[in-house]
Amino acid sequence: MLTALEVFTTVVVGLMVGVEFSVAFVVNPILAGLPGDNGLRGRVHGARMLGAVMPFWYVGSLVLGAVWATAGWDHQGAGLVVIAAGLLAVSVIMSVLLLVPINNRTKTWTTGSLPEDWKEQAARWDRFHHVRVGILIGAFALLAAALA
Repeated sequence: MLTALEVFTTVVVGLMVGVEFSVAFVVNPILAGLPGDNGLRGRVHGARMLGAVMPFWYVGSLVLGAVWATAGWDHQGAGLVVIAAGLLAVSVIMSVLLLVPINNRTKTWTTGSLPEDWKEQAARWDRFHHVRVGILIGAFALLAAALA
């Protein structure tokens, strides 16, 4: 049963890393490269859609990592899983404190009601997100190493 938990956790976190990596390095650069505010609708829709799904994915990944760390405490690689769960906790805290407030503002933007600094807010969210993606990649790598 522990092996199933290990594989499931690694897959769930790995998929989350893939989604977040693609947002950071594919989707948002495409949207940012569009002229004027043409990328705004995509960013707003992404803020709404992913803002509804990702809290469950992040917290679920953290819970899975914590359960794996607890259940596999006396197994090889437990230290890696504990560190990975810690990184997942950092990503949740970082999300709540830094990214969610910007995301919540972004969800309300329309072409007629943009704040003057909307591009700066979007760039700030992107910078925080890049750091968070790095943290998530680290957590995923540690889980994969513990699985091996």
